[in-house]
Amino acid sequence: MELSDLYSEKILDLAGNAVQPRRLTDADASARKVSRVCGSVIEVDLKVEGGVIVAYGHDVSACALGQTSAAVVAREVVGTPVPEFLGVRQQMHDMLKAGGVPPAGKWSDLKYLEPVRDYPNRHMSTLLVFDAIAQALEKLESAQEVAAQS
Repeated sequence: MELSDLYSEKILDLAGNAVQPRRLTDADASARKVSRVCGSVIEVDLKVEGGVIVAYGHDVSACALGQTSAAVVAREVVGTPVPEFLGVRQQMHDMLKAGGVPPAGKWSDLKYLEPVRDYPNRHMSTLLVFDAIAQALEKLESAQEVAAQS
């Protein structure tokens, strides 16, 4: 497979027709991740209530692969319990790095990114949105632990 074959019609469609959620001004937590390999950047904002992601915003400057994963996440993440999201993140890491199966259900469009597994230099940009959200969730958890100790 050629590198250009990664950019299938479906990937280009998902990336090109994605709704761009605005950044949140009242986020509970935010995070910024950068791919040192390709320069892709994503900044994410989250609001979490009762262990469920209730609002999400992002700013993405990435290749079509990073835009595709960010598009699917933006479309599906609101209403997702945090443990479910972290499970999807793990499935994506496993799919690309360990030959695992793609996520299913409402996350099934992520299957179009499965060919990225053969291009390790593209893994980071594809996983950027997942890692940024996980980082924001870690910040939120840490802040909540500090508040609970006060």
